[in-house]
Amino acid sequence: MKSVNLHGLLTAWLALLVVDGTSNAVIAQDQDVPKWGSHIDFEGKAGTERSLGEGDMFIPLLQNNDSMLFANFRARFDDDNGREGNFGLGIRHMHESGWNLGGIAYFDRRESEWGNYFNQVTLGAEALSTDWDFRTNAYVPQGSRVRNVDALNEVSLSGTTISFRGGEERSMAGFDGEIGWRLPVYEPEEPQQIRLFAGGYHFFADEVADITGPRLRAEMAFDEVPWLWDGSRFSIGSEWQHDNPRGSQGFVTARLRIPLQFFGSGRKRLTPMERRMTDPVIRDIDIVSQSGAFGPVETATGTADGQTLTVITSSSVANTAALNTALDTAGANTVIIGGTIDVTTQVNMVAGQTLVGSGNITVKSPSGREAILTVSGGKIAATDQNSPYALLMRDNTKLIGMTVSNSDNGGTGIFAVRADNTTGVTIENSTLTAFGAAGGGVGIDARNSTNLVVRNNTISPSSNTAGAVGIIISNSTNPTIANNAFSFSTGTLKTVISSSGAGTTSFNAASTGNTTNDGSCNLSGATTGSVGFSTINCQ
Repeated sequence: MKSVNLHGLLTAWLALLVVDGTSNAVIAQDQDVPKWGSHIDFEGKAGTERSLGEGDMFIPLLQNNDSMLFANFRARFDDDNGREGNFGLGIRHMHESGWNLGGIAYFDRRESEWGNYFNQVTLGAEALSTDWDFRTNAYVPQGSRVRNVDALNEVSLSGTTISFRGGEERSMAGFDGEIGWRLPVYEPEEPQQIRLFAGGYHFFADEVADITGPRLRAEMAFDEVPWLWDGSRFSIGSEWQHDNPRGSQGFVTARLRIPLQFFGSGRKRLTPMERRMTDPVIRDIDIVSQSGAFGPVETATGTADGQTLTVITSSSVANTAALNTALDTAGANTVIIGGTIDVTTQVNMVAGQTLVGSGNITVKSPSGREAILTVSGGKIAATDQNSPYALLMRDNTKLIGMTVSNSDNGGTGIFAVRADNTTGVTIENSTLTAFGAAGGGVGIDARNSTNLVVRNNTISPSSNTAGAVGIIISNSTNPTIANNAFSFSTGTLKTVISSSGAGTTSFNAASTGNTTNDGSCNLSGATTGSVGFSTINCQ
């Protein structure tokens, strides 16, 4: 009996040692394993204006039973070629009142869709309870706030002044905040929860419109994902915001959390407020910026190729003499003709001068930046002035996008443009009209010219009782006549191209693509090459 009792006591004592050792091991393991572990979140945001992807790593650095210092690293990209990185530290504390209180500090760096880099510091505070969320953040730009964007340069013409504003992208300071509420569909202890959020934002910078508006969010989170290990989370949500500069934007979001510890081993199930200690930090997704022509107003007086730019309008010259004086003053540079200028005598261009009535001109600002100026409506018109020529062109002059009209009901022979005995004249994208009731009408007189280019023009000569001629080109070297539209209405003899008399005209091989509604070519003089038409033979 005694030996049996001794054996039983020994067995019980050994069992107690095993149980005690096991309990101590469990306690030690619970004490060794941190309450909160690291994780990485992957988020996709499909939006009405753009879509984004994000990776978000959360790393507890120091922790005790109710407090945690953590690091947070985020990388984000969108389908507008924007990229951003956020590098932050945060602290959270479970207060005995039932609130989790926290603060964050981030350094942010962004590459915008324009390829510009901006930096900012983000500071935030939060208070989270079982049912309520309160958050606010401030965004403070660092370093250069303004970057040039030449694609956004703007230039405009008002009277005789060309105004230039450089394109810029400006990062903006600001703040935001939101209040959230847990929809009481599920008990607080349950792994799935629905929360609704309402807030707003305000961003500002010099020379740009403020960005201010409301923001609404909704989120449903699942703290237990069946096909992942403990500590995983999956959430879906939607967002909407509106402000005047950017309009309304909406997003549908999906976010997956993957814990980085080995299958969450050694961790006990956390309470709802303990789980909230690792909620994602909520802040604006971007360094906010605006882009546009925000630069200082400059007066542009030159073209990109170094020519001085002059603007002449009907209100800036009193008569034809004043116009010729203005052209002479402008010299061998570019002159924009604004509106219709009625003339009484011949207008004289200066050698090397470019006259523009419509089209695009690349201008350069005093600061050295460039933009394309679009002009239209430039016209020189002579009506019943008994003036044979409306416009005289000289060596190396260009007529671009101009309307030149010369009409007379008398017996004078009428020409729109005179370019005879010249070298290097170019007439492009212009409309030339010549009407001589009894004396005949001629679009261009280019006799004895060298390297003339007449391209992409509409040429309309006419007469009541005399002949009408598109271009007189006798005894000329290497003229290019291409892609012009000749239009005849009246005239006893309609001649599209005329080359007669002494000398030889040798057409450039690029003289093709012309059209005419009537008439024929008169190449009775010596010629080489031909002028291509779709409807007539001109060789």
